[in-house]
Amino acid sequence: MDLSWATQESEAVAEKVLRYRRDASGWKKCREGNGVSISWRPSEEFPGNLYRGEGILCGTPEEVWDCVKPVAGGLREKWDDNVNSFEIVQSITDTLCVSRTSTPSAAMKLISPRDFVDLVLVKKYEDGTISSNATHVEHPLCPPKPGFVRGFNHPCGCFCEPLPGNSGKGCELLRHL
Repeated sequence: MDLSWATQESEAVAEKVLRYRRDASGWKKCREGNGVSISWRPSEEFPGNLYRGEGILCGTPEEVWDCVKPVAGGLREKWDDNVNSFEIVQSITDTLCVSRTSTPSAAMKLISPRDFVDLVLVKKYEDGTISSNATHVEHPLCPPKPGFVRGFNHPCGCFCEPLPGNSGKGCELLRHL
């Protein structure tokens, strides 16, 4: 994959996801429980909705990030029942890669297993926030996987943010957009 294109595309995705994070307008809460809040709003870019999940987790930023960061053999594969496998198809830089995620069938197998190929950028911000930012890409090393439907991710991301005023307490706000 071309480094210049991948860098430009991933930075544009990161900016878009950061705008989603900062824009509080129009979000409607649809579910809340066990310390997690799920909201939605209509997308301005595609027919459908954007969804946002938020929760507060106790731990240092690094401990929380270790649970969700996009790495092969990482903790997410162990705790997230919606991830069968995760692999790095191509490492482009130390913060930019192409990944492949396989998910199981859902809704009593009415929804087929999915196979997602994404360009992923990890960013660190001055306030201590760590984010992963991703969008669908085609990659020659990732032909369709037999028995899976190729999934398509619009720009999305996960933010691990230090809670304001909670310095030293080790609690983080986790947002998934």
